[in-house]
Amino acid sequence: MSTIDQQFVEYIVKTLVNNPEKVVVEREIDERGVLLSLSVDPEDVGRVIGKRGATAQSIRTLLRVLGTKNGARYNLKVVNTDEEEGMPRQSRRNDIDDAAVETMADVAAETAEAANDVAEDDSELAEKTRAELADLDDLDI
Repeated sequence: MSTIDQQFVEYIVKTLVNNPEKVVVEREIDERGVLLSLSVDPEDVGRVIGKRGATAQSIRTLLRVLGTKNGARYNLKVVNTDEEEGMPRQSRRNDIDDAAVETMADVAAETAEAANDVAEDDSELAEKTRAELADLDDLDI
């Protein structure tokens, strides 16, 4: 029996992938909240993660909204389904963790770049404001 959060993720992901019948969402509860593990066809992993992790991050954002509404903390993990049968479980987990670290590094780089852009915009705005205030100081009122 799937819960509302599982159904929610399944619905979103099934609309994105080419093989919706292979979408599986498993739910696990631990001390950190609810972990949803998403398995898709290996061909569709790129569609779910998206460019620089944008699609997966968007799904996580929607889950955060659902969590706020339900009073829960959700985490989403995209599970690699293109694994060799003989590979030990820990090795597979490390592969997934490496992919997550790469995605997190991409997100961190984008965030830093956006912060720099905002800082530059703020700096330009501050300069314009100072110039306008200086012009106002020159007025005899």
